[in-house]
Amino acid sequence: MARWIMLGLTIFGAALVFSTKSPGLLSLGLLCGLFGFFGFVFVLAADRVSASARPETSMAAVDDLAALRKRATVTRSRPPNSAAAVARPAAVSVPSNDASSPGGSDPSAQRQTS
Repeated sequence: MARWIMLGLTIFGAALVFSTKSPGLLSLGLLCGLFGFFGFVFVLAADRVSASARPETSMAAVDDLAALRKRATVTRSRPPNSAAAVARPAAVSVPSNDASSPGGSDPSAQRQTS
């Protein structure tokens, strides 16, 4: 509706400019024409932006945004390979209880001999 009002104001201003002989009406027609033209352009731009904007219901709440920001900072501060270490623990070597194997003797047996 506003775009039609602005277009009508522009046409009225142009008609007033071309049909008057008074300098006062000429300036009034120029002001109406310029105001209507710029208003028309801005109303068209506003309609274009609102047509492609997301509705308010699909926007995230402030609490959700804060939680996402906190999770992103924790992820960013963690070393890059820590996720792989958590997902797959390193292999642990189990010492054998065989006293004859080199370096694999029982720790309690070493304490008795020393």
